[in-house]
Amino acid sequence: MEISCQFATSLATPEHIAAAETLGYRRAWLFDTPAQSPDVWAMLALAAGRTERIGLGPGVLVPGLRHPMVNASGAATLAALAPGRVAVAFGTGFNGARALGASPATWSYLKSYVLAFRALLRGEAVEWDGHPIRMLHPDGHAPDRPIELPVLISALGPKGLAITREIADGLFSVNNQTDHAHEFSWAALGIHGTVLENQETLDSPRVRAAAGAGHALAYHATYEFGGDVTQLPGGREWLNVITAQPERERHFAVHDQHLVGLNRADEAAWAAGGWKAIPATTVTGSPAQVSEQLARYAEAGITEIIYQPVGPDLVGELERFMAVAH
Repeated sequence: MEISCQFATSLATPEHIAAAETLGYRRAWLFDTPAQSPDVWAMLALAAGRTERIGLGPGVLVPGLRHPMVNASGAATLAALAPGRVAVAFGTGFNGARALGASPATWSYLKSYVLAFRALLRGEAVEWDGHPIRMLHPDGHAPDRPIELPVLISALGPKGLAITREIADGLFSVNNQTDHAHEFSWAALGIHGTVLENQETLDSPRVRAAAGAGHALAYHATYEFGGDVTQLPGGREWLNVITAQPERERHFAVHDQHLVGLNRADEAAWAAGGWKAIPATTVTGSPAQVSEQLARYAEAGITEIIYQPVGPDLVGELERFMAVAH
């Protein structure tokens, strides 16, 4: 099972990716979240110049954010800067879309988009918005076509899984979803959490900083997918903060600090005892407990673990996790 990392894209991300390469991480995936992050392609390009071996890619691109030619050109540029190291993941859009108050892409639209993206990189002309388009990059402006890059798709339900099997090279999963991993030769799983120090408690300031944002994802996702947040520890307190906001602006309150820190609602849930669920919502525990969980993921068919460090010491979190993972 390969050990990779992912980052909530920041201005310091190229430096963090260079550190991850030194530590032996296989790939670095960057969130495409324009409402809270610098441009994902710009940060990947800077990372390419600071590294030599680590794989690089956006994870995940959201079709509604850019014309397919823009992402094809971005991917081609990265392929020129980091030849043989680039992979691309797509999804219908969680934070990348919902933080803008937008709906996720439909699966039919995502399929059309990914097929167009891959055809453009092969140098083909495709129909988009009623017009034929093709990469016209002259020599020196992009690598020669065809440009073959592996593509993963983030999918959970039957429609998404069927499309992933049909047009992608692998599955990009999150939120402990491993049920369909064995159906794919490349099954990546994004995880959050931290390795506890000796005698460290779950409600310690360090654990709050390192695992709190990953834990808060459970509240964000449950709310956005129409679940009952009040069933989560501290969920009533979390929901009270959100519903106190004007309805048209609640997405601001939900997605503030998404997978970076705790927003006001997340803090309310934490204070109400939500931290007690961290072992269930993240991969947090002693070195032995984290190692055992990784072994269970491997047995379930996961071929690539993608760990996201959070908090004031991202390199330290990467070091702790890699020490256990290997």
